[in-house]
Formats: sequence, structure tokens, C-alpha cells
Amino acid sequence: MPSAVARDPGADLLGLYDHAVGEVFGYLVNRCRNRTTAEDLTSEVFMGAVDVIARRPPEDVTTAWLIGIARHKLVDHWRRTEREQRRLQAVADEPTTGAVDDVWDVHLDVLAARHTLEGLGAHHRAALTLRYLDGLPVTEVAATLGRTVHATEALLVRAKRAFRKVYESDGEALE
Repeated sequence: MPSAVARDPGADLLGLYDHAVGEVFGYLVNRCRNRTTAEDLTSEVFMGAVDVIARRPPEDVTTAWLIGIARHKLVDHWRRTEREQRRLQAVADEPTTGAVDDVWDVHLDVLAARHTLEGLGAHHRAALTLRYLDGLPVTEVAATLGRTVHATEALLVRAKRAFRKVYESDGEALE
């Protein structure tokens, strides 16, 4: 009489990781065309998989299951990117208090800011987006990121410093 052995989905995921990470990354990089974004999303896929396993373990932990998670993470990424673009465009469309010599300068500044934001690490990009594009107070940013208020304030200081450094160095390269 065969005995039923309970499977450990966490161990299954760990065993699948080496094989599946390349496939998940390939799936993502082929769709988003940005290696850094694909790397960030790949890590989100595996963190999401661990979270799902901890809450409600699936029947089978397979590469196809991970690709399904990747698909959802990619859609979430596109939605976030679209929201960021709309907010950046809304900021660019707002009338300025001072005179603008050339409308293209404002448009180019928005593009440069967006490019700079995309070049930052995910934690910096998330903190800056939530605080300055979404307009959330620091307490809500902290809750969303799962950090303390003090840790979030420190993260925002580091993120602004990183943004400023990259933005200014990109500006010098354009001159």
C-alpha cells in the first residue's frame, strides 16, 4: 500500500530555481526589452512565488506556474509605468508660474527625469514614485514599502541623492 508523502512546495521552488530563473528572465527581457527591468521583475517573481507558497501552497511548483506569476508582474510593471508617464505628462502640462522660453525644454526635462528614474534601483524608484509622483505622505510610503517611517525617510534622502547625481551627470553628457 503506497503511503502519501506530503510535498514541500518551498523545497520544490528551491529545486526549480536554477533551471527556471533563466526561463523567467528570458520571458521578461523579451517582453520589456530592458535588462535592468527584467532583472528587477525576475526577483519580484520569485519573491511573489515565496509569498504565495507561504500563504496557500499550489498543487505543483513548475516553470509554467512561475511564468504565470511573471506575466502578472509584467502587467503590474506596465501599469506602474503608464501611471508614471501620465503623472509626468500631467506635471509637464501644468502651467508654470514663470515664463517658459521653449516648451520643448520642459518636455525634454520630463523625458530626462523619466529616464533617470528608470535608471535607479527598484527601491529608490519605488520610494520616489510613491512620494513625489503619487503624492503619498511618508507614513503611507513607509506602510506601502513595509518599512518604518525613519527607514523610509532615510531611503528617500538616499533616493533623491541618487536621482540628483544621475540626472546631473546625464545633463552634462548632453551638453
